[in-house]
This record gives sequence, structure tokens and C-alpha cells, in this order.
Amino acid sequence: MAVDAARLEEGFTSARAARVVSAACRVAGMDDRGAKLIRLGENALFRLASAPVVVRVARGEEWLPKVRTEVAVSRWLEEEGFPAARLVGDLDQPLLIDGYPVTFWHLIVEGDRKATYGELGCILRDLHSMTVPTGLELPRFDPFGKQELRIDRAVIPEDDRTFLRKRWHELRAQYEELRFETPKGPVHGDAHVQNLMVDTQGRLILIDFEAFCFDHPEWDLMVTAVEHHSLGWQTDEQYADFARAYGRDLYDWHGYDTLRRLQEFGMTTWLMQNVQESEKTAAEYRRRIAALRDDDAPRDWRPW
Repeated sequence: MAVDAARLEEGFTSARAARVVSAACRVAGMDDRGAKLIRLGENALFRLASAPVVVRVARGEEWLPKVRTEVAVSRWLEEEGFPAARLVGDLDQPLLIDGYPVTFWHLIVEGDRKATYGELGCILRDLHSMTVPTGLELPRFDPFGKQELRIDRAVIPEDDRTFLRKRWHELRAQYEELRFETPKGPVHGDAHVQNLMVDTQGRLILIDFEAFCFDHPEWDLMVTAVEHHSLGWQTDEQYADFARAYGRDLYDWHGYDTLRRLQEFGMTTWLMQNVQESEKTAAEYRRRIAALRDDDAPRDWRPW
């Protein structure tokens, strides 16, 4: 209990995650010297200097079931030959270090271009057509699963916390009214274009499976649809390429507005976890929470 209390008091910071990486590398027999932080978001990602490996640290033991799902999905996709991130194969994963789940992944060296929205539409179409094997237990999509923890632990003004809890209950009520007509299947759960990489050989590689689930495909289409129709992060041509490649524009669906509000809420609570890391992050959080308070306000949000 003493470890948990200290962990919660310090919070999930890049410095804390770096100490976890050092301990995890000792257990795994790897050298953490020179490891560099790639990204601090839902997880902390570190690139080792000693080997072409990325170490991924989740935010706490509460995330362990999701990390175990991520590991199982990665192994399934590898067996199927699907273009996806690969675990370091000779380790028993995930490790649990000081209350933090840790996984080790083969480094993907990016090429000289980014994935296109048309390519994202194609790979999602292929993913959604796959058959989940017997024995791979996947959860349903849960847009609320991590929200309470985020709201409880974030270092934000109390009036923001009160507003977010109220909005959380409102969204749950709207979610219960959603009616889907599509069959369920494998769903990535966080299908934005940044989770599709292009390596130096020009190969597309899908990454980040912790939200992977068995549910309706609309949850994957939601991400790019909201980024375009609400946030304006893609050109009309880019979004048209995505919808054409997949074969559907979610904006025409009767449940789009509910999914939009759910997605914007999740994007805000995701970012607010790291408001202590920099003033730039804190400023973007303030921009997003202000927009949530006024549903008709334009979303001048910055990609993160």
C-alpha cells in the first residue's frame, strides 16, 4: 500500500516512467542507458539506445487488463500476417513494475512519409473483415472505462472536475440510446491516422492496441469523422479519400452527434492527464474544456 500511495501522490510523470523503464530493463536483461522519451500520452513510450526496442509504460495497475488485451491482440495479428506492431518475442509480457504494466516492442523506423487517410480507411476495412479466433477474449468498446480515473486524478480546477462529472453522466444517458445496425467484429478502438505508421520499406504498420475490442465498426470511423467534421483537421479531399477507401461516411449516420460528443470528451480527458508536463499542454486543455462547456462553439483545437 505504501508503494501505491507514493505512486498516486507523485502522479504519472515522465520522470516516474523513466525510473520504471530502468527497473523493467533490469528484469528483462536489457540496457536502459540512453533511453529517450518518445511520447507521454495515455502511456509513456521510451526508445532504448542499446537495442531497436520501444518500452511502453501504462499509467497504473488498473490498466493491466487492457495491456494484456494489447499483448494478445498483437500476437494474434502477427499469426495472421496482418501489418501491425510486434512484441519482442522472447519475453513474458506484460511485466508489472512497481504497479505499472510494461511491454517491449520492436522499434518501427519510420520512412520519409506519413500514412494517408485513404490508407487508414483501407486498413480499417481489412481489420473489420477479420474473424476473431476462438479463445481471444475481447471486451466491448467502453467510452467511459478510463474517464472516472482520469477525472479523479487530474490536476485541474474543481469546477472543471464538477463539470466533467456532470457531462460524463449526460453522455452515458445518450450512449444508452444509441442503436447500431452493423454487426460486431474486431475494432481498433483508437483509429486515428497517427496510429498507422509507414516504415522505411514503405510498409503500413498499425500500432497501439490497448483499446482493441469486439464491437461495432462505427467506433473506429468516429475518430476521423470527428477530426474532420468537427475539428477541421483534414481537408475535404483527405476525408473523402478515407470515406471512399472504407466505403462509408459516418457523418450520415443518425448516431454521429452522440459519437462526436463522446470523442471530444475523451480527447479532452486524455490530454488533461498531462497538464503538469508543460504550459503548452495546459493551454490546450483549457481550450478544449472551454469548448466542451459551449457545444455550439467552434473547435479551434490543436492536434496533439
